[in-house]
This record gives sequence, C-alpha cells and structure tokens, in this order.
Amino acid sequence: MNLTFFLYRSLIERYIVQNLNIMKINQDHFEVLRNIRKKPKASQRELAENLGFSVGKLNYCLKALQKKGLVKLENFKKKKNKISYLQYVITPKGIAERTRLTINFMKRKLKEYDELKRELKDNS
Repeated sequence: MNLTFFLYRSLIERYIVQNLNIMKINQDHFEVLRNIRKKPKASQRELAENLGFSVGKLNYCLKALQKKGLVKLENFKKKKNKISYLQYVITPKGIAERTRLTINFMKRKLKEYDELKRELKDNS
C-alpha cells in the first residue's frame, strides 16, 4: 500500500513538474515573441540582453519558434553587411500563438489575484 502511494505521488509530481516546465517554455516563447514585435530590427544579442537570456538560450528559443512556424528569418540580400540585416519576423501563426499565450497569462494572473484576495479576506 505504501509503495503504491509513493509511486502515485511520484507520478503526480512528475506530471506537475512537466506542466511547470511547459509553462516556463511557453512564458519564454511569449517573451521572445513580444520582444521581436517591440524591436523587430534588434540583433540576437540585443534581444537576449532585453530578455535577460544568454544568446544561446535565445537562439534555442528562436529555433524552436522557427520550427513551429511562429517566426521566420528574413535576409535582406542586397545589403553589403548581410549579418546586420537579418531580421526575425513574426508569422501570422506566431501572432495567433502570441495572442493565445497572452490570454493564458492573463487567466493565470487573474486566478492568482483572486486567490490572494481570498487569502486576505480570510485573514481579516
């Protein structure tokens, strides 16, 4: 009986941790999409500094967003200094995903607000 309880608890904990990791990844992707929208001409280094990410982490996020079709890289080939003219562009699918992530973020924050409000009311 005890072994079953610990295995079950372990499965629940694993599920919770997995969902928290997914939420963190979604939050990171949301922040990247938001920063690209704010500063579309920013370099990866500038975006990473604005987000508080390492350039490697930002690159990982950008590749994941590209793979999902949420962001594409535009290259302005007619320019001499091509490295300076690479730009990330949010696709229509990316705009829809950013909207979905924004709604989920707002729902979580409203839920947290309601819980805090309830706690304050109970403590009064």
